[in-house]
This record gives sequence, C-alpha cells and structure tokens, in this order.
Amino acid sequence: MRWSIALLAVALVACTPSPVLPTGGVDASDLDGDGACQAAPAQTLLHQAASDELAEAILKASGARTLRWGGPDTVFTMDYREDRVNVIYDADGTITRITCG
Repeated sequence: MRWSIALLAVALVACTPSPVLPTGGVDASDLDGDGACQAAPAQTLLHQAASDELAEAILKASGARTLRWGGPDTVFTMDYREDRVNVIYDADGTITRITCG
C-alpha cells in the first residue's frame, strides 16, 4: 500500500506542467533617452518570476533598448552592447541576475 501511494505521488509530480519561461529577446523601440543600460535600478526586480510582463518593467527600470533572457546553462555571445540588459533566471524561473551588456 505504501509503495502504491509513493508511486502515485511520483506520477503526479511528473505530470505537473512546467512553467513556460521566456527565451530570446525583447526590444523597446519607443524608449526615451539614449538607451544606455543602467542595471542598478532594475535590481529591485530580482527574485521574481521571469515573465514577459516583467521584461517590460526591467526595460523601463534599466533604460535599455533590448533585453536578453538567459536560463540555466544558457550560453551567451561575448559581444558587449551598452543598450542591452541581460536577465538570468534559474531552473524554477526565478530571476537571479540582471546585468548590462
């Protein structure tokens, strides 16, 4: 009986849908100013769930024109863009880092 309850619990966890996490990038073409990224103001948005709605808030707070999402094990190019904010999230979709570049 205990084994069947344990197997049922494992099966239910395996069937739980994973959250859909953002990937790729977001552009803000209607931004005022020069678009230079300032990561400090966006740090208040750390530890929240990554989402498209939050992307808009991060772009606005940072002043960047472009946002680049990065999940666990994501490989980034090393090109530096002063108008881009990088948002890194963990396997649970929680934002862990916000940097410029």
